[in-house]
Amino acid sequence: MKHLKYRIQKNMALFVFFILVTPEISAQEQTTTPVPKEYTYDEKHELKIFCFRPSTYSDTKEYPAIVIFHGGGWSMGEASWGFGSAQHYADMGIMAFSVQYRLQDDKNGVTPYESVIDAQKAIRWIRENASKFSIKKDKVAAYGWSAGAHLAACAAIFENLNTPEEDESSAPNLLALKSPALSLLMYPNFQKRLGNKIEVKNLSPAEHVSEETPPSIIVIGRADTVTPLSGSEIFHKAMIEHQNDSELHIYDGVGHLFTPSTEPDNGWPNPDKEIQNKAQDAIDKFLKKHGYIN
Repeated sequence: MKHLKYRIQKNMALFVFFILVTPEISAQEQTTTPVPKEYTYDEKHELKIFCFRPSTYSDTKEYPAIVIFHGGGWSMGEASWGFGSAQHYADMGIMAFSVQYRLQDDKNGVTPYESVIDAQKAIRWIRENASKFSIKKDKVAAYGWSAGAHLAACAAIFENLNTPEEDESSAPNLLALKSPALSLLMYPNFQKRLGNKIEVKNLSPAEHVSEETPPSIIVIGRADTVTPLSGSEIFHKAMIEHQNDSELHIYDGVGHLFTPSTEPDNGWPNPDKEIQNKAQDAIDKFLKKHGYIN
C-alpha cells in the first residue's frame, strides 16, 4: 500500500507540474468499454495501437478511420484513455484506433519530439495496413485533446517530419482538436523540454498552417489557462486566410477540458457535462459533414 500511495502522489505531482491533460473517460467508464484488438506499430519501441471495429464490420466494405491521441502533457497517459472515444466512433461506423506513444522521459532522452514522430508513424502504419482493415486511405481523421491534439496537428502540418522518403503520408485528412496545444511559442520553457532535438518554432502548428492543412474543428473553453484560447485563434485565423475549412467553437464559463471557470483547470478536470456534450456533438457533426459518419 505504501508503494501504491507513493506512485499516486508522484503521478499527481507530475500531473500538476506538466501541462497536463486528462483522459476522455473515467476509470469506471473504461471498465465497460469492449476490449479492442491490439497491434504493434513500432517494434523497436514496442508501441501499441488498439483497433475498435464497427459492429457491422464487413471486409467487403471500406471504412473511414479515426486515430485518437490521448492528452497528458506529453509526459503522462496511456492509449486506454482514448478507448471510450474509440468505441463511440466505432458505434458510428468508423474504424477507430487509440494510439500509445512515447512519453517524455528525461532519463532516456525522450522528448515531445519523439511523441510527434510516433504519432506520425502510427498514421502511416494505418495507411500501410489499409487493406487489412478495409480502410479508405483518403478518409483518415485524427482526434486528440490537449497534448494529443498537438500531436494530431503536427502529423498534418509537419508531414513525415523526419522521414520525407516515406511513401505513405503521416498527414490525416481531417483534424478534430479538443482544448488543443497549438502554439508552443506561448510556453517560454518548452524549448528546454525539447533539448536540441528540434527548435520549438518548428514544432508549433499554429504558425505553420498552409493551404495543405486539412479541414479542422477546434472545441475549447474561453477561460482555458492550460492551452490558452489565443493559440487556437491563431490557428483558426490562418486556416481562414488560406481558405481552408475551419470551425472554432468557444464555450463560455469553462476552462481546460471544459472545467468550470470557478475551479482551477490545471488539475484533474471536472468537465461541465452539458458543454462537454455540446462539444462532442459539434465534432460529430463536422465528421458527418465530411463524410466520416453516415
